[in-house]
Amino acid sequence: MFKKLICTLLLVALFTCACGKEKLADDMDVITKRGKLIVGVRSDAKPFGYKDITGNLVGYDVDLGKKIAKEIFSTEEAVEFVPVTASNRISMLTTKKVDMLIATLSVTDQRHLVVDFSIPYFMAGQAIMVPAKSDITSLRELNGRQVIIVYGSTGEMSLRMNVPDAKIVGYTDYIEGYKALKAGKADAMLADDTLLYGLAMDDSSVKILPKRYSKEPYAVAFRRGEESDRLKAKVNYLIGLLTRTGELSRMQRKWEIK
Repeated sequence: MFKKLICTLLLVALFTCACGKEKLADDMDVITKRGKLIVGVRSDAKPFGYKDITGNLVGYDVDLGKKIAKEIFSTEEAVEFVPVTASNRISMLTTKKVDMLIATLSVTDQRHLVVDFSIPYFMAGQAIMVPAKSDITSLRELNGRQVIIVYGSTGEMSLRMNVPDAKIVGYTDYIEGYKALKAGKADAMLADDTLLYGLAMDDSSVKILPKRYSKEPYAVAFRRGEESDRLKAKVNYLIGLLTRTGELSRMQRKWEIK
């Protein structure tokens, strides 16, 4: 009787431990079984992710997403792109609305607490855009001025930390912020230089100041945890390969960011 009781308790304990350590579904397995990759990209961040005249998402980040899909499925068509914003992109990833983010996301210590990153696929830097006739020449001169940022961006964090007396004018996407600057609703806009160049291309009414105030390595973001390890390894391998073969540089020249 006693031996039967001990055996029963051991079985219950083993079952409980097994349930407590239930392994999460591996991201690569989920993606391959689904038959397509789902990628969060920006729709307001030309030339990284934006909608062309036909309404299709295009850009440097979109092209990288297609390359990753081809690496997994042997075809660039096996990918679905989901528009995300600076403020909602991380929640879109953590709630499993997308498999990964290729969305002008800079690697920071704070973000590392929430998501995991690939090796960088591009290096940007924060810059200031002002009206062409503005007398602003530096970051320090933004104190007391109205400055446009996009919520959830590193530009917002940088402004709050380095120019505490600046008056923040926040928007949810870069296009709206850019329109507001041109409409005279602020004195300057702080964002990654590549995004500003995309907005201000062929626009003589604004100018981008020459100094850069940070190094912003863009990387692909994944959910934290072992379930993303194989997917991250696959992406890291591909980015390394595209770098070594010069394909990444060719993609950057195509989108005029190099």
